[in-house]
Amino acid sequence: MKFTVQHETVYYYTLPVHYSIQQLRLTPRLEPHQRVLSWDIDAPGRLRRFVDAYGNVTHTIVLTAPHNQIRIAVRGVLEIEPLVNGRLPVTSDTPGTALSPLVYTVATPLTAVDETVRTFAAQHLAPGKRSADFVALAEAICGAVQYESGITEVTSTAAQALAIGRGVCQDHAHLFIACCRAAGVPARYVSGYVHPGDTPEAASHAWADVWVDGEGWVSVDITHRGYTQERHCRLAIGRDYMSAAPVRGVRTGGGEELLEVHVTVRSEQ
Repeated sequence: MKFTVQHETVYYYTLPVHYSIQQLRLTPRLEPHQRVLSWDIDAPGRLRRFVDAYGNVTHTIVLTAPHNQIRIAVRGVLEIEPLVNGRLPVTSDTPGTALSPLVYTVATPLTAVDETVRTFAAQHLAPGKRSADFVALAEAICGAVQYESGITEVTSTAAQALAIGRGVCQDHAHLFIACCRAAGVPARYVSGYVHPGDTPEAASHAWADVWVDGEGWVSVDITHRGYTQERHCRLAIGRDYMSAAPVRGVRTGGGEELLEVHVTVRSEQ
């Protein structure tokens, strides 16, 4: 399936920002099942490109002149091939393959396991741990954490989302990862885009990959309660949101901040 993606992020500040540095993970990963036909990032300042430890294409922007806003616009076209039950194809040159899956068993503040999460994982993750068991875990998570925007923050933890019982795709992914790690199973966070299908709106999306013995990495869209498909574009992977966020930065000055994000994903066929 071929897609056109448009993604605009604008930060507005009530006072001048004297210095800011932004790290962008807004370029699709170089993976066997997705191919970038064209991709452009329009941002103030020079884009310094590198590939991070997880194999994500990353750009850094440093702004030293005073500014009251930062606008980052992405436009691109890519093709994505369907996956079989979410299994990710891997070749020797796939970025990040040198990392052991055990890297993704390490707890992070956003995916820390408390007793409630541990109990939830034991109740809803079957001992056999086949790929279908993790889809069942996604079903349980969506039943326990109803989708509702505006309730949690990017700093909310998996345990907090479970306690509140509401959250968004990021919270679903963090809780899924926390449950997997509670069971000793490697799992990693994925940021990207998803084609909206029959719905009129699309937005940035988050899901997770889980390591299944005998199958490799299997990608699960927790919010949509199933395996990822050819409508999912993978931007970045990491241990949690903080290491895979599309845009992250720090600044000096600026006062209060207002963020606007607009995303459109359209099928080309």
